[in-house]
Amino acid sequence: MKKKYKVLIIIAVVLIVFRLILPFIVLHYANKTLSNMPGYYGHIDDIDISLILGAYEIKDIFINKLDSATHKESDFFNAKSIDLSIAWPALFKGSIVGELDFHSPTLVFIKTNTALQELKADTTDFRNLLKSFMPLKVNKVAVDNGTFIYKDFNTKPNLDLKLTNASVLALNLTNVVNEDVKLPSTLTAKADIYDGIFILNMQLNALAETPTFDLNASLKNTHLPKLNDFFKAYGHFDVTDGDFSLYTELAAADGAFVGYLKPIIVNLNVVGPEDKEDPILQKIWEHTVGGLGAVLKNQRENQVATKVDMNGTFDNPDISGLEVILQVLRNAFIQALLPTIDNEINIKSVNDDEQTKRKPFWKRKAAEKQ
Repeated sequence: MKKKYKVLIIIAVVLIVFRLILPFIVLHYANKTLSNMPGYYGHIDDIDISLILGAYEIKDIFINKLDSATHKESDFFNAKSIDLSIAWPALFKGSIVGELDFHSPTLVFIKTNTALQELKADTTDFRNLLKSFMPLKVNKVAVDNGTFIYKDFNTKPNLDLKLTNASVLALNLTNVVNEDVKLPSTLTAKADIYDGIFILNMQLNALAETPTFDLNASLKNTHLPKLNDFFKAYGHFDVTDGDFSLYTELAAADGAFVGYLKPIIVNLNVVGPEDKEDPILQKIWEHTVGGLGAVLKNQRENQVATKVDMNGTFDNPDISGLEVILQVLRNAFIQALLPTIDNEINIKSVNDDEQTKRKPFWKRKAAEKQ
């Protein structure tokens, strides 16, 4: 009996010591992994582990991108903490999946001459990195107080656009529940964009082979003067006043999609007292832009707006430039577009053979009369 107790005591001591040093072992492994990533360098300050709950917390993590030519580092991702855990509700349903909670994360995208390829590569690399820390399939992702930054150093002035105070919640990504529902997963998001508020609501099938989703989103009252670096970089003008809103609905299934974009600008003012010292050609251009905005403005609502209908396949999208122009004219001279989501698109609209709602507005009116 004494020998048995001694063995049990030794085992208990070993387990306790192992538990005490486990966070240091994991931290060393994680930092070694982060320092040896091709094209990236990262570091974690601390890791807390809860074996009973099947969870661990990464504290103060950063990941920088490495320029292959100059070997300089640039910001890519950082977070105050990341919680990684087993999803216990799903475990009771017989599925072993994980949950990710990001606290105060910042994700930076920097445009290069191959912007789309770089963005895709960054997204893929980031997803692969998460898999190395969470080997389970992720069923839930939550973000609080997030920041997303887009930078372009190839423009004058340089761009540094920010989406702040972001909250994101994605549920049932691996379809543990609601297996018979066509769109079993949900994604909701909210963020601040230069005095404006962005809201996204989306239902999707994250496991579908082709994009399958139904979303609506709105961006309300972003203050345009705070985007003057963007206008100077891409439009070579600035504005003195105005608020921008955007409303959209989009649904996709079986490789096809249908939806619309409805941008609305109110109280637009391009030329102001601060433009007196601009070069003469700059003044002419800004007066031209401002004059065009005044002509196309709905005087009663003091807004410039259009509605861009979209449909087709992802390989062959169909967006009518004529429809955009006619909708601008309609808003200006016939009927102002309403600053709201129209609630006319859903997943069933994708396979609507007649596509009545996606016809130009004058054809839709004729169809409604018939």
